[in-house]
Amino acid sequence: MTSTLLRGRLLSFTRAPHDLTDTGSYVYESDGGLLLADGLIVASGPYAEIKAQAAADVVEFDHRPHLIMPGFIDTHLHFPQMQVIASYAANLLEWLNTYTFPEECRFVESAHAARIATHFYDELIRHGTTTAVAYCSVHKTSADAFFAEALRRNMRMVGGKVMMDRNAPQGLLDTAQLGYDETRAVIAEWHGKGRNHVAITPRFAITSTPEQMQAAGTLAREFPDLHIQTHLSENHDEIRFTGELYPEAIDYTDIYARYGLLGDKTLFGHCIHLSEREANAMSEAGAIAVHCPTSNLFLGSGLFPLNALARRDKPVRIGVATDIGGGSSYSMLRTMDEAYKIQQLLGERLNPLESYYHMTLGNAEALSLADRIGTLAPGSDADLVVLDAAATPAMALKLEVVHSLVEELFLLQTMGDDRAIAETYVAGVAMKKSL
Repeated sequence: MTSTLLRGRLLSFTRAPHDLTDTGSYVYESDGGLLLADGLIVASGPYAEIKAQAAADVVEFDHRPHLIMPGFIDTHLHFPQMQVIASYAANLLEWLNTYTFPEECRFVESAHAARIATHFYDELIRHGTTTAVAYCSVHKTSADAFFAEALRRNMRMVGGKVMMDRNAPQGLLDTAQLGYDETRAVIAEWHGKGRNHVAITPRFAITSTPEQMQAAGTLAREFPDLHIQTHLSENHDEIRFTGELYPEAIDYTDIYARYGLLGDKTLFGHCIHLSEREANAMSEAGAIAVHCPTSNLFLGSGLFPLNALARRDKPVRIGVATDIGGGSSYSMLRTMDEAYKIQQLLGERLNPLESYYHMTLGNAEALSLADRIGTLAPGSDADLVVLDAAATPAMALKLEVVHSLVEELFLLQTMGDDRAIAETYVAGVAMKKSL
């Protein structure tokens, strides 16, 4: 297969940065080269060195002066909620009942699910996101559409058929047995096919009976390598209602623990209002708290204590995510801009190096997929984003007075969106230009 050589400024992380002076946490090449072949990164480093390794017939793309990074990773969003985004409601539970549940009922129709899947992947690529962790609807048709489109585009995606058997409209309910059977069918048909990963997906404790939670736990024991995704402690009313449904549990987190759903591949969306006991339990289990800043602000759910959770004696693993459609943007740049503002409101700081670490290697580590995505290391998947800090007139004007990499990153985070994504590569193939 003909190889591809990309030229541009390269940035990738090797670990979480301690502060802005922590140059050992990342690798930056002011004139870098990436050699790609068969969907993988073959070599990465100074352009002259990488060019010397390339074959005579290598196809070269010069992205200078743009910045090339690993593709962005989104660890929590809802595939069926593309037409729910920007829906006016007072809070989480009103928003779910008024907009989200009626919309998700439409995904029983395979044609509708397939149409939305096309738009869903278009938006991810447009915004530089190459891997995402998504909730489908309760219908197997939605999961089939989600994974079929991921396979068609050769994207590394994580997703699951939602399990929910109470406290939702009839058209959105399965049963404990049906949720188990259809999840097993989705696993059999899609997990490991192409770059697909299936996640066990009980929506949250409110919409699953104890019997269904037990079924989800059975799946977790039967398929211990699979991710588990659900929601935890997003909203005070949600927490109170959950406690009423499971009075025997110590707290919300304990519900998931009792059913074998608290582990190092469990992704808990939100986690805004955790008690110290819950944070300790999550830390000890290695579970991941997924921060969804635009959603938390849009629904008025609260301010996620990102720094406080990370610096505890028992730190909690962190992911970041858009949470479409409670979230208001598909952009991980916009997501981290709002995350920055939330930390400001909490009297904390979130520096640009930390933001880009979270969007790339940090989220890859949260997914236990850092051996495949999130870096520019040889052998990794060639999933990449090319960033243009002068994408708009206002950005170009600001760029005139930017004098460091950190300042450029902050400019992109603060003012960037899909227009700042010059190109998105999936398994070494340029995708955005074809949209």
